[in-house]
Amino acid sequence: MIIYNVTSRLDWSIHEDWLEWMKIEHIPQVLATGCFTHHQLVRLLQTDDTEGPTFAIQYFCNSMDICNVYFEIHAPKLRNDVIQKWGDRFVSFRSLMEIIS
Repeated sequence: MIIYNVTSRLDWSIHEDWLEWMKIEHIPQVLATGCFTHHQLVRLLQTDDTEGPTFAIQYFCNSMDICNVYFEIHAPKLRNDVIQKWGDRFVSFRSLMEIIS
């Protein structure tokens, strides 16, 4: 199984609205692509949150081929939606992980 992880540090000014938007709109849209089996949303602890909190969303996918479908077909629009909504009030990085055991 593959985990597509998106970690985002938010400005304090948007963190509550961002969290609500992620739960109600963005995560359901990502899952509606059919590329992921499930997700988890977590807040990072023991990090410097002076500038804002950090969250990670992990989407679980059955294969790298299916992840590639998401990246090629769905990700550009969904990433653009996030940028249009929140502008420069957040910073994100993405990583792929494979579950070994």
